Amino acid sequence: MASKKKKPVKKEKLASVNPSGTKEASFFELVYEVARQIPKGKVTSYGAIANSLGTRLSARMVGWAMNGAHNAKPKVPAHRVVNRNGLLSGKHHFGGDNMQRLLEKEGIKVKNDTIVDFKEIFWDPAAQLL
Repeated sequence: MASKKKKPVKKEKLASVNPSGTKEASFFELVYEVARQIPKGKVTSYGAIANSLGTRLSARMVGWAMNGAHNAKPKVPAHRVVNRNGLLSGKHHFGGDNMQRLLEKEGIKVKNDTIVDFKEIFWDPAAQLL
């Protein structure tokens, strides 16, 4: 009796669905989606966005995403993302004092390139987004 050779079972890649509900979104796209939800008059940090995406050690990657946010559609309010101390660490990507001007237009006070009352206006995406 000759045995038939079994055909290898074709394994399909499982479609992954990200927290946003989109399939196979890039990390940058997920960062932009979180940043778009920061309310006017609030700020968050690179690390807080990374933490909300389950990658708390990726704050630097969030910074890289914010650096490229000027090309994203719809627009990303990258001026609302600062470092963990409230410092406008990405301001050089806006040119001059544009980051500070945008924040002040939303009622956020900035002194010496640092958000005044940072803890009071800090928006934590991990606590706000489910």
